[in-house]
Amino acid sequence: MQKDFYDKLSRPFEQDDKKKKRLTAANSLITKAFYIAYPVQLMILAFTRDERFLRVLLVPLVSFIIVTIFRKACNARRPYEVWDAPPLISKDTRGNSFPSRHVFSVFMIAMATSHVCLPATIAMIAAGVFLAAARVLLRVHFVRDVVAGALIGIGLGLLGFRIL
Repeated sequence: MQKDFYDKLSRPFEQDDKKKKRLTAANSLITKAFYIAYPVQLMILAFTRDERFLRVLLVPLVSFIIVTIFRKACNARRPYEVWDAPPLISKDTRGNSFPSRHVFSVFMIAMATSHVCLPATIAMIAAGVFLAAARVLLRVHFVRDVVAGALIGIGLGLLGFRIL
């Protein structure tokens, strides 16, 4: 996709500070919510001595390591590196754009949660879709990065939980 496409998507947020603040707040809130929800889920499983604890710990952990290594190997550039278009949030990371690890993590945590609480999983997937869109609108990822992150999170989640 071309720069014009991304400019058209981001322009409303770039030109309106209220919209930009809401988008950046949603991006931050969703990210933080998942970084709290997952450890809480693990603690509940551990304290209740639930047999699923080890799977819910190991599948995301191993998958995260795999994605991190793959991402380092690809070292894909970010939109603000490719085009003269600054990100809408403070970001100076170079490379490591593909796949989006934020989006991967959200979808992997949703897959882990699917073995514990289906209604929470549905809410997490909806939040993941919103986060994916936000990461593109904020110009920190390309569409391919967030789509790949979501698909890899779902795919490794389904595969990992089937194997263990």
